[in-house]
Amino acid sequence: MPKVTVDIFAQNVARALGDRLVALLLYGSAARAAPVPARSDVNTLLVCDGVDEDLFARLEPPVRAWTRAGHPAPLILTEREWRDAADAFPIEYQDMRDAHRLLAGRDPWPGITVQPEHVRRQLEHELMGKLVHLRQAYATLRGEPQRLGGVIVGSAGGFFTMLRAALRLGGKTPPVAPDALVREAAGAMGFAPEGLAALVAHASGGRALKLGPGDPLPAAYLGAVARTAEYVNRMERTRS
Repeated sequence: MPKVTVDIFAQNVARALGDRLVALLLYGSAARAAPVPARSDVNTLLVCDGVDEDLFARLEPPVRAWTRAGHPAPLILTEREWRDAADAFPIEYQDMRDAHRLLAGRDPWPGITVQPEHVRRQLEHELMGKLVHLRQAYATLRGEPQRLGGVIVGSAGGFFTMLRAALRLGGKTPPVAPDALVREAAGAMGFAPEGLAALVAHASGGRALKLGPGDPLPAAYLGAVARTAEYVNRMERTRS
């Protein structure tokens, strides 16, 4: 079976949808300057003229081949939903705007604006949700470091997205590389970047994260999430 690259996927989707396609975007780590092979999900967003049974019938062959190649199916929004959802998903819109590539269709960004207050509200909610769930996992899996490591790895991508959003709120430009991102965020938010070194190495394409008994990474990671939540909360108090 020939390899299904993102460009082949884009060609197949464009051919299948014709004028129903508004835009197909590659976004996230795979669209950044230095994606990590085998660890960067190839995330795509499809904006189309509407969502109905005809659309799904046309998409079925290209999406089946794409997902069988190990990639997630595209997120799908109508053009109206895309224009109306910036206040519902401001963090995702900001992050996507910073790291995306137009694969097919036309540029969907003109007219899209993200309000800082919407970002702050979502960020506060997401950080506190992540913090309480991580504490729950730590309480459950503290004696099972390998499983706990899997939880941390699974949540790290979302946390890095939140670090970028928090830095933007603070008027800074977030670095692309994970090590530079964590250093910059640590300085602004008040946690020790050294404690996340093993996680950063994993995210940068180094050896797989393996925790042993008493490994300090989980506590350091929890502390970094808590400090980031406090940083965002202080922004709200400053504005009050």
